[in-house]
Amino acid sequence: MKINKPYNPFLLVGYYSPEYFCDRETETAKIISALENDRNISLMSPRRYGKTGIIHHVFHKLSQKDKNTACIYLDIYSTQNLNDFVKLFAESVLGKMDDSVEKAMRKFATFFKSFRPTLSYDALSGQPELSVKIEPESVDKSLQEVFSYLKQSDKRCYIAIDEFQQVAEYPEKGTEALLRSYIQFLPNVKFIFSGSRQHLMSEIFLSAKRPFYQSTQILSLDVVNKEKYEQFARNHFQKNGYTLTQDCFDFIYTRFEGHTWYVQAVLNRLYEYRKNIDKLDLVYCAIRELLEENTYAYQELLNAYSDVQVSLLRAVAKEKVVEQINSGDFITKYSLKNSSSVSRALNKLMENELVYKSEKGYIVYDRFLGLWLST
Repeated sequence: MKINKPYNPFLLVGYYSPEYFCDRETETAKIISALENDRNISLMSPRRYGKTGIIHHVFHKLSQKDKNTACIYLDIYSTQNLNDFVKLFAESVLGKMDDSVEKAMRKFATFFKSFRPTLSYDALSGQPELSVKIEPESVDKSLQEVFSYLKQSDKRCYIAIDEFQQVAEYPEKGTEALLRSYIQFLPNVKFIFSGSRQHLMSEIFLSAKRPFYQSTQILSLDVVNKEKYEQFARNHFQKNGYTLTQDCFDFIYTRFEGHTWYVQAVLNRLYEYRKNIDKLDLVYCAIRELLEENTYAYQELLNAYSDVQVSLLRAVAKEKVVEQINSGDFITKYSLKNSSSVSRALNKLMENELVYKSEKGYIVYDRFLGLWLST
């Protein structure tokens, strides 16, 4: 049981409780309703919009409604192939459908023939930890065994697979079809497939040629409502005896277009000051500190790119939004070479998620990087 409260209510990582989670009431209700009515969900948004936070918020509410519910979260962003996926999936799932480690270990002998889990205990917390070793030649069989373990349980289970678009880049052909073949026959398990590379997520779930076509309810996550975010922020300052003026919040929200993590990062820094935030100078100071702290990392980042790519990145940052990136006016204004070189540079920047195509046009994905480049 958690006892201590966060020292700073504007969390930058993780999930604590509903008290430190802002709004998303409509989205939360939609996800819960879908899962409870046996529909899987595909959750899409740009990175750092709060997908992970809402998943844990949903899991918190589901667990409150039914203590016997199993809620499992895994982030597969670091996985490179099916073997990596199955190992992470197995380690995340094993034991979660049982009431005790002892009961889980008894089931292992029944369900898991192609690999052997190893039970250890965390040196600090004392909590049991499971790890598995999977041989490449038995990866398909291992995956089948994990799904069989899930299916045999009478416990309701919700599994969130974050950065799900990674499966589309695995070298093994047919990974999506393989996963779909098991997932569609799990009546007691429902899934949240979350991803930030929207073009890949769209291809997986919206293309008629793909196995997951029309298999989920689609939900696109937008920015947090401005008025509700302002009320949330001002309430937390007031609880500590300080004020946050509307002008200051408006500036932050507008400057970062409501992009959750960047707004949260500035609020976190302002709350650290432990004073009334009633002057924009304080906001400027907080943003300047954040940019200065990232200067070395940004300089190193740019060293990995060509002059043409860096020049294009700076140009996009200065414009904030570029509707027609190959237009003659844009190329001339920033002394870029020509349309073909701009296209090649853009492809590289988008591939590495430095530039993102929003509804308004091309923007620098990292809002702090964009601000640092434009100053």
